[in-house]
Amino acid sequence: MSEEPTPQVFSNRWADAVGSDGAVPARDFCNCVAQRGSRPRRRVEFHSDRQDTTAPGWIRLLELVEEAAADGREVFKPLVELTAEQRRQVVTLPPTIAKLTSVKHLVLYGSNLVRIPPEIGAMTSLEEFTPYTSYRLHWFPYEITRCPKLERSTVSTRALYGNYKHRPPFPLLSAAAADARGVEDLDPGVWGAAAIRTCSVCDRPTEAVDLRQVWISLRTSGADVLPLLVNACSAACIDALPVPAEGYVRVPHTGGPGVDQPPAD
Repeated sequence: MSEEPTPQVFSNRWADAVGSDGAVPARDFCNCVAQRGSRPRRRVEFHSDRQDTTAPGWIRLLELVEEAAADGREVFKPLVELTAEQRRQVVTLPPTIAKLTSVKHLVLYGSNLVRIPPEIGAMTSLEEFTPYTSYRLHWFPYEITRCPKLERSTVSTRALYGNYKHRPPFPLLSAAAADARGVEDLDPGVWGAAAIRTCSVCDRPTEAVDLRQVWISLRTSGADVLPLLVNACSAACIDALPVPAEGYVRVPHTGGPGVDQPPAD
């Protein structure tokens, strides 16, 4: 009689990246990109969630960012410090992440985030980015290309706009220019953010400019091609964008279900 093969046991890579369970779910779910096989493609829109800056989860996150900036830590896993209820309250990161210039690995496993702020571009030591299983995070700011050492990422690519698995559409970007007052009080369901203060390309202030938005898909690390939102202050800044990644829309575009994407794999 032959011996039964010994089952192979795999370690849980993310065991220390998950916060504690609670009485309420730690995140919400959506079906923004669940359009496999649907014809015609339905229009998708940005998540319109606004960050509640009075929520205990947000206040605790601000404290954690300050602690990480003060002690110069290289690995930042803020969500493990929050309760399940608090994690659900956080839909973006604070602009103060710009202070995290020593962080080499940012872990946001299983978050309820719907957007990452452009200040991530100031995290110049960032080498690894792990927003894995953050299923409501469908896009990233162009400013992430300012992280010169970013070489590794773990992203749930099936949740991304334009992903090569089934090519869900991108949100149609607004054709209207935001005026000087508007860049500080925007509808995130239309613009992708509640405020757009600087140009993604040249970093100039966006006050009193005709704000222009485009999508571009770029390989920002060794593994992943990410859909990036560009907030540009001029046509010249859009013209200065790099060539998009092979196998994706080959020019910067304004999204919508009519964009001609390559076939899905």
